[in-house]
Amino acid sequence: MIDNNVSLDLMEFIETDILPRYTSFDKAHNLTHATRVINRSLALARHIGADINMAYATAAYHDLGLEGPRAIHHITSGKILAADIRLRKWFSADQIKIMKEAVEDHRASASHAPRSIYGKIVAEADRDLEPEIVFTRTIEFGIDHYPEKDKEGQWARFREHLDNKYSTNGYIKLWIPGAENERNLKRIREYINNSAELRKVFDRLYDSLTKNK
Repeated sequence: MIDNNVSLDLMEFIETDILPRYTSFDKAHNLTHATRVINRSLALARHIGADINMAYATAAYHDLGLEGPRAIHHITSGKILAADIRLRKWFSADQIKIMKEAVEDHRASASHAPRSIYGKIVAEADRDLEPEIVFTRTIEFGIDHYPEKDKEGQWARFREHLDNKYSTNGYIKLWIPGAENERNLKRIREYINNSAELRKVFDRLYDSLTKNK
């Protein structure tokens, strides 16, 4: 029988030693994001019947590689997980290898399917496709990483990113059919196909995010 609860000592370790590392990342990848990925991973693991501790730890480590170059953060995150000998208290060498590969496979632009169910879980959980959250994170990332762009420049970047990633021709892939992400992706695509409505949402969120700057 699979335990649906995370081990308390593992949870204490993650919350004390791992999650605080997210506080230095940009707003789109901060502690709030990490916590949402963890919660969504746990829900998916319980639904599928996967090991809850493995899903929890994988989610907790998935973006730690942002301490280095973003382009390879998924690879770096996997290395950080595999090198953390403290995890041997809870996991076997085989489990750690699976979790490392799952972290490596979570990136939305990955050219191959995740190698295990844990990769699919964290990849799916990382794609929080509630439209308001997707739009907000996209704008926040643009403001943080391209501060030289004015509002119209941010709007152009916002549209280009959404089209490249979330449109019917975008690179995002979903790995767990019938999950909430599937329904939310359909809603995002409806906005992408309606530029006037998308601009209204952008204006509202952008103005709210920049009003005190």
